[in-house]
Amino acid sequence: MEETKPQEEKKKKKWLLLLLLLLLLIVGGYFIYDRFIKKDEVPVTVIAGDFLPEGKDASKMSDKELANLAQQNVDDSQFNMMITSEATFNSDMTGNLQIKNPDSNHNPVNVVVTLDSSGDVVYSSGAIQPGEEIKQATLEKKLSAGNYPATATFNLYDPDTNKKTGEVASAVTLMVQ
Repeated sequence: MEETKPQEEKKKKKWLLLLLLLLLLIVGGYFIYDRFIKKDEVPVTVIAGDFLPEGKDASKMSDKELANLAQQNVDDSQFNMMITSEATFNSDMTGNLQIKNPDSNHNPVNVVVTLDSSGDVVYSSGAIQPGEEIKQATLEKKLSAGNYPATATFNLYDPDTNKKTGEVASAVTLMVQ
């Protein structure tokens, strides 16, 4: 049963008409969706990241306030060390090792005295707060009579966190009688 040519063409036209109708339905459906259904949607702007908010309560500092703040920072960063350059000790290792941490300093200190010849620690002061001083000290190591060149290292600490923030060193001569 072979179909005739006019029947085959009729069949092709039906398929072509069906495809055109399907295409028309797809285009029409998209048009209806785009015009009537999608229009109620509100576009959302997505911003990624963490941005600085607008200013609220801040105000510009005056020149005088800036100068005072700068001076305070300079004052806090300065350190004056005071230690006798020659300290005399008797045979029981007690002597006049005078160390001062003036009130003008911001940082508490710990002073460690080491012998230049060996690096041995012969004295550690413990914490000295601003405004405190040591007049007499006892060496932690027994030394025979003689003069000993040494280095006094002032370890500076943050008064709030007690973490070491720096150090300053000074030469000192220990004279044991």
